[in-house]
Amino acid sequence: MRYDDITEAIGNTPLVRIDPAVHGLRTIDLYAKLELLNPFGSVKDRAAWGMLRPGLPAAVAAGAQVVELSSGNTAKALAALAGMHGLTFKSVTNRMRVPEIRELLLLLGAEIEELPGRSECLDPTDTDDPLTQFHQALAEDGAAYLHTDQYFNPRNSEAHATGTGPEIVKDLGGRAPDWFIACVGTAGSSSGVARVLREQDPGVGVVGLVAQKSDFIPGIRTLDEVNEVGLFDPGTYDTIEAVSADEAIDGMVALNRRCGLLAGPTSGAAFHGAVRYLRERDAEPVGEGERRTAVFIACDRVESYLSYVRQRRPELLGARPHRNALATVTEAELAAVRSLDVAAAREWIASDRPLVIDLRGSHAYAALHLAGSLNMVDELFEQQVRGGLPFGRNQPVLLVCPVGEKSALFAALLTRMGHRDVRSLAGGVVAWRDAGAPLVRD
Repeated sequence: MRYDDITEAIGNTPLVRIDPAVHGLRTIDLYAKLELLNPFGSVKDRAAWGMLRPGLPAAVAAGAQVVELSSGNTAKALAALAGMHGLTFKSVTNRMRVPEIRELLLLLGAEIEELPGRSECLDPTDTDDPLTQFHQALAEDGAAYLHTDQYFNPRNSEAHATGTGPEIVKDLGGRAPDWFIACVGTAGSSSGVARVLREQDPGVGVVGLVAQKSDFIPGIRTLDEVNEVGLFDPGTYDTIEAVSADEAIDGMVALNRRCGLLAGPTSGAAFHGAVRYLRERDAEPVGEGERRTAVFIACDRVESYLSYVRQRRPELLGARPHRNALATVTEAELAAVRSLDVAAAREWIASDRPLVIDLRGSHAYAALHLAGSLNMVDELFEQQVRGGLPFGRNQPVLLVCPVGEKSALFAALLTRMGHRDVRSLAGGVVAWRDAGAPLVRD
C-alpha cells in the first residue's frame, strides 16, 4: 500500500475480535478498534489532523506557531504534523505527568510550557486560573498562534464521526454494534463515534468510562473533570462508569499478554470497563445461536507508559512492590481517615499549627495555596514515604490536594506507618477556594 504523505495513513485502522477465552463472554463478540496503529500511535492522530488541516495554509504563510493545551497524544501528533509543514509546536500544560511523552515531544522539536493552574486540568469556568486565562488569550483576534483547541473544537469529534464511526459500521458488515464502550478524555472520539452508530441504529448502547477520583489514568478524566470539557455531553452516554488505575493496568496486561496487542493503560481501562459492563448483559437470555457485538477503542500503545507501570505495579517489571506503596491502602484504612471540612481545618490550623503539605504540582501550588503550606508533589512525596519523610511521627500534618482524594490516601498510609495525627482536607483546594478561605500566590 503506497502513500505520498504520512497523513494518508491516518485512519482505516483494524477492528480485531478479542478471543472469548480472554474475556469470558458467552453470547457477545467483543472487538477492539486498533487506533494505536495510527502513524503517530494513537486515536488522537485523527483529531489532531482534522483540527490542524483547515488552518494550515494561513499558518504556514504567517509562520504561526501551533499551540495546544495537551501533555499527551494530541500534543505528540500535532508536534509531528506541525514539523512536517515547517511550523513549530508548543505544548501548554499544568503538569507533564508522563516522562516518556515529555521526552518524545522534545525529540520532535516541541516547546513545552508549564503554566500554573489550580487543578491538573483546564477548568474554563475558573477565570482566575492562569491556565484558563492563557486558553482565553489564544482565542483573541490577532493571536500569532494556530490554536487547535481540542477541548472545544467540534472538528475533534467530527474526525471520528467521518472516520472512526463509519469504519466500525463497515467492518461489522454495514451494521452498528449493540454496544460501544469508550474512555472519556476530551470526549471527541466517544461523542463522534456514538453519533454515527446511533444514526445507523438508535438502540446502540453507549458506555462512557472515566477515572476514579483518586486515580490518574493517562488520557482519561474523572467525572468532575469531564464536566469541564466543552465537547462533553452527558446525554451521549447511557451510563458513565469509573475505572481504577489498577483495573486499567490489569486490562492492559490482558491485552498485552493474551491478545498480542501492545496497548497502553487507557486501552486497558476500556477493555476492563467493557468486560465488566458486558458480563451482566451476557447473562440475559438470547435466542438460540444469537450473537451480539460490542466495540471498544484501543487508544494508544504501551511503550510510552512503562514509567507509569513501574510506579504503580513494579512487580510487572520484575521489581518488588514496596510495603508502603499508595496502592496498598485498603478501604478500611481509607474509611478511618480524619477528613476535615474547611471550617474545621481552619480551626485546627489556628489552634494546633500542623504542618500543612500541598501535594499538587509545583505550578498549581505557585498559582494559589494555603498560607504557610509546603509543596511536596504527590509523586515525590510517595518516594519520601518509602525512603524517609522530613518530619517525625509525632508531627501533626494536614495533607492537601486538588479535591481531597489523593490526600486521604496518603493520610491513611501515614497513619498505618505510625504517624500520630495526620488529617486530610476534605474537598481539597477546590473546597477551600469555594468556601472563600484565603489563598496566597507565589
